[in-house]
Amino acid sequence: MGTMRFTADEERFRADCRAWLEANVPREPLRSHNTREGFAQHVAWEQQLFAAGWAVVSWPEAYGGREASLVEWLIFEEEYYRAGAPARVTQNGIFLLAPTLFEFGTAEQQERILRPMAAASCLWAQAWSEPNAGSDLANVRSKARRVDGGWRVTGQKTWCSRGSFSDGIYGLFRTDPESARHRGLTYCLVMLDQPGVTLRGVDDLGGDEAFAEVFLDDVFVPDADIIGAVNGGWKVAMATTSSERGLSLRSPGRYLDTAARIRRLWAERGAPAHLRDRVLRCWTDAEAYALHTWQTVAKMRDGHGIGADSSFNKIFWSEMDIATHELALELLGQQAELVGDAPDAVAGGRWLHDYLFSLAGPIYAGTNEIQRNILARRVLELPR
Repeated sequence: MGTMRFTADEERFRADCRAWLEANVPREPLRSHNTREGFAQHVAWEQQLFAAGWAVVSWPEAYGGREASLVEWLIFEEEYYRAGAPARVTQNGIFLLAPTLFEFGTAEQQERILRPMAAASCLWAQAWSEPNAGSDLANVRSKARRVDGGWRVTGQKTWCSRGSFSDGIYGLFRTDPESARHRGLTYCLVMLDQPGVTLRGVDDLGGDEAFAEVFLDDVFVPDADIIGAVNGGWKVAMATTSSERGLSLRSPGRYLDTAARIRRLWAERGAPAHLRDRVLRCWTDAEAYALHTWQTVAKMRDGHGIGADSSFNKIFWSEMDIATHELALELLGQQAELVGDAPDAVAGGRWLHDYLFSLAGPIYAGTNEIQRNILARRVLELPR
């Protein structure tokens, strides 16, 4: 990391996780985690990761963690991507729901939910979007009505990543029928193995069942599965979205690894001079993102939150990801279209697959247009 210096303990931590990953990362790539077979392979990998104590390094030991610092967590993420380890199918749980539970959950909820989440024995999907509440999250129409011991929820959630393979979802439901917009919403956990739940898989551009629509017809949610205050769900959800856009969902190791692969690809293609500046830009953008993340960690260590600044972050990493993969396809030329076992396919068509996924970056976690509105109002204080 340039002029950054790590302590001796941090360097030992890096050496330990590098050694374990190099010895244990699957030699052959797993199938896509957006397929049932591939998802099962990834779950088995994450269970192995958990058994060795590497699934949630920054968490308390009681929940399967190592109580590592945020600096050590970022070191682990760098080494994870450097080793070419599989994508994390637990990510919507451990990187998004878990920080919310640590901040707003009760002791009972943390004890009951966190360890199975880390162990990949209970998988979670995020359920923000609805047919009329995608970018406009406050327009939630799904409802919850009070019953003895909990709530009955009815509505439709869509674009739930890997929802077809998950055990539960988390999202907002309108608990005050007289409320509008941000008020009267409650943050609920909904288990999917009960009457009244219907799942419909939705394919992504690559033809994998990457998403699900979830239809809820009078499904029971016990009071114990309400996170935060009833009718106070907007505040809880904003903590989740700050994690999603800011620090946890897209660690810099992901982009540093992609930039390193771009450099190698450029060299393998004869180092075409007319693309040199774009290759350099990919590298410097990834380094800039990493340095910004280290700065964010330093602020958090001093007790500061992320807040609306996370919108800057989200715009940057999503647009950087597209630009990097567009360059990769240009370097590959017509060969970029070859996938799987096709003769002359490069890395099984990974660059094309990842490019198609990158196109979703400006949409998920809140569209970039909405992020610019947030920045205009809450950071730059511009008039509406």
